[in-house]
Amino acid sequence: MITISDISARIAGRLLLDHASVSLPAGTKAGLVGRNGAGKSTLFRVITGDLGAESGTISIPKNARMGQVKQEAPGTEDSLITIVLSADKERAALLAEAETATDPHRIAEIQMRLVDIDAHSAEARAASILSGLGFDQEAQARPASSFSGGWRMRVALASVLFTEPDLLLLDEPTNYLDLEGTMWLEDYIRRYPHTVIIISHDRDLLNNAVNSIVHLDQKKLTFYRGNYDQFERQKAEADELQMKAKAKNEAARKHLQSFIDRFKAKASKAKQAQSRVKALERMGTVAAVIEDHVQPITFPEPEKQPASPIVAISGGAVGYEPGRPILKGLNLRIDNDDRIALLGSNGNGKSTFAKFISGRLAPESGEVRLAPGLKIGFFAQHQLDDLVPNETPVEHVRRLMPTEPEARVRARVAQMGLATEKMATAAKDLSGGEKARLLMGLAAFHAPNLLILDEPTNHLDIDSRRALIEALNDYNGAVILISHDRHLIEATVDRLWLVNNGTVTSFEGDMDEYRDLIVASGKKKEEPKQAEDQTSKADQRKLNADKRASLAPLKKKINEIESLTGKLEKLIQALDMELADPSLYEKAPAKAAEKAKQRGEAAAKLAAAEEQWLELSSEYEEAMAS
Repeated sequence: MITISDISARIAGRLLLDHASVSLPAGTKAGLVGRNGAGKSTLFRVITGDLGAESGTISIPKNARMGQVKQEAPGTEDSLITIVLSADKERAALLAEAETATDPHRIAEIQMRLVDIDAHSAEARAASILSGLGFDQEAQARPASSFSGGWRMRVALASVLFTEPDLLLLDEPTNYLDLEGTMWLEDYIRRYPHTVIIISHDRDLLNNAVNSIVHLDQKKLTFYRGNYDQFERQKAEADELQMKAKAKNEAARKHLQSFIDRFKAKASKAKQAQSRVKALERMGTVAAVIEDHVQPITFPEPEKQPASPIVAISGGAVGYEPGRPILKGLNLRIDNDDRIALLGSNGNGKSTFAKFISGRLAPESGEVRLAPGLKIGFFAQHQLDDLVPNETPVEHVRRLMPTEPEARVRARVAQMGLATEKMATAAKDLSGGEKARLLMGLAAFHAPNLLILDEPTNHLDIDSRRALIEALNDYNGAVILISHDRHLIEATVDRLWLVNNGTVTSFEGDMDEYRDLIVASGKKKEEPKQAEDQTSKADQRKLNADKRASLAPLKKKINEIESLTGKLEKLIQALDMELADPSLYEKAPAKAAEKAKQRGEAAAKLAAAEEQWLELSSEYEEAMAS
């Protein structure tokens, strides 16, 4: 059990957590969500002790091991497998001591402890994790210094996963993963045997890998049982209930105030007026639901759409060095209404292909035909560095509209999804998400017929990603998308191309089939091939059916608890509605006290049921995965 009680914390004088509290049972896999800048990473720093809290306490079981990805990626000459293995400090220390120990009793203790921590399978486990994150056997033997910063961050992630801490804290881990790595991590977290808290804006990860959501909003923490979709529904229902309660509260307050104002000066009514004043003071107010408005994103419509195909490639090859193509044998066409996502692990050539289509890389061989008048807009994360640090968004856009009036320039900036107060902010002072919006707007400024987006979501929160989905679906041109956000892909594209084995081919399945392919591929790498011992599909289905049958009582109990929590939630909502009525306290104070007591008892039962649900759900998931 992890208990956060009454925590308050500030960063640079700004209060981000204000007497916030939440409890997580052992084994919980929780997604920590909230708008960018709400204080999610600050909460992590408070949990780890890197930032002191102004008030409150955090209770974590004694001797529980905590792990998070280090901010600095390893860049030494050690091999990747060595770096990951060395992350387990206890194992490394025991192995070193085993080399020099002479006392037979101590040698026995060391060997027993090595068995307890499964030290002898450590290399296989480390290799499996590195493989899942995209490093083949050859890469695992290379020094970390030979990899770029993004790949090194994967090594840092592999290191913390290898240590299997009792509390695993992950802050936007998919930002440096490709789609394949994200799918592997999703499966890994779902099967992880200990407690996980993960900050992420990846909707699919939050839907498939966690069993609860902790929402940081208005400096408070609220616990929700279920995945992200379930959280959204529960929050919408709670917000609607709160708005109704506030309207009712305001009407009652207005009625009491009207009586007070009318009769407070009349002696015959003075006593009644005074009692209404006290009732008004006791009533209090119901807080309003504060909705954060997310600026929409708009891509300008192409003035004229050229006839299909807008791009035709025959026998194409492209690379960075003559005679050494990254991709070859390209025979593809792009039509004016195509929505294409590029799949494939990082390093296989997705970004190379995007640059090739956009004209940033010339073909090494073959023929590339572009439709007359074709305009191409290109966005890539690395281009964020191309923004002029001291120039505002208005100044960036004015350079493209030198003769237009100020109002027209600002209107174009607004279409990019930047709020009025951000228009005069220097680019260096914009958030990552605001920079991404500006850069996407600049890329699409001249109303392209083909829009190429290479990882557009890294700095966007969930609501901004929804705005991007709406913008792409409203856009009438063709789209080529590279993204590790599966939800974005499924919501906006209708064709999948696989970049693999030095070429680009059409993938005829859907994203579920691609995910199954990735997970199955990872498991094949983890296990030695023994064709004669492999279980047939029919046998596997039978095994799965037998496992589900043996777990049926546990599943039934989980369903019963879900039904109970649903009833308790409805009861609490009904009691809240009754308790929000001020007349109840005047006409039947004893009934009001009884309702308040019932509400407290129902809340206690709900908390107990939710804790039991989490424990049993984790037990069920682990049993099914074993």
